[in-house]
This record gives sequence, structure tokens and C-alpha cells, in this order.
Amino acid sequence: MIKFTLNGRTVETDAPATARLLDLLRDEFELNGTKEGCGEGECGACSVFVNNLLQNSCLIPIGSIDAADIQTIEGVMETEQFKILDECYSIAGGVQCGYCIPGMVMASAALLSKNPHPSEAEIREGISGNLCRCTGYNMIVDAINLAAKKGDGLWQRK
Repeated sequence: MIKFTLNGRTVETDAPATARLLDLLRDEFELNGTKEGCGEGECGACSVFVNNLLQNSCLIPIGSIDAADIQTIEGVMETEQFKILDECYSIAGGVQCGYCIPGMVMASAALLSKNPHPSEAEIREGISGNLCRCTGYNMIVDAINLAAKKGDGLWQRK
């Protein structure tokens, strides 16, 4: 059995240790906010926090997450940080088709937790592991910049 914390609660699975975290989250735990885009760790659609570090869940075998703390977009949605990001993405028009947005929000939260006042260049670097085919990124950058201003003091991850 592999035991870990998922969005604040202790869970366990008997899935094969070589199974991908992405598949476990979607299939066993029905957390469908984590998306599969490329399956190769290039697009960021499957981004999750593993022990507070942004990771691509499509690359993580579940055997490596025993005793880890995993947070998905569903867990992040329960935070004050998400409320600010959600509002700012909406204001800036940073969501179009929405497929990349869970991973983009995870990358945004990771960036702002490390650097609560990033420059535009730092924002672009911070989301560089996430692909978006609809927005052209400018509106996403605007959303993160706005969130940095509105959420001052809220970005420290615990």
C-alpha cells in the first residue's frame, strides 16, 4: 500500500508503484482538474504540488509519493490564493478554452509563493513550463500581475 496526503487528507492506494500519479488522481480519486496534455512533462496541464513543489504528475510514478503531501487544483481551489487568482484570471480575460488553466493556476500560485512581486519577465519565466494554445499568454501574464497586487501577503505556501 502507498499512503500519502491528498488535498489535506490521508489516503492510500494499492495501485502498481509504476502507475503515473496523473492516472491515479483522475481514475482512482476522480480529481479531473489535473489534465493530461502531452504525457511527457512538457505542457504543464498535469501540474500538482508534491511536498509544496510544482511537479508534472504525468512523470511521477506513484511509488515515489509514499508519505508525500500532494495538492491538486481541487485542493488549491479551497484557498484564499485561488479566490484571488480566479478573480484576476477572469478580470484579465486569461481563460479561453480552459484546458490549460488548472496547471496554469498551479504555476501561478507556485510563482507567487516564491516571488510575491514578480516582474513581467519573471512571470513569463514562472509559467514557461505551461503551454496555452488559446490566449497568447499576455492575458495570463496580466492576470498574474494583478493577482500579485491584489493578494499581497497571501502567497506564502504552508
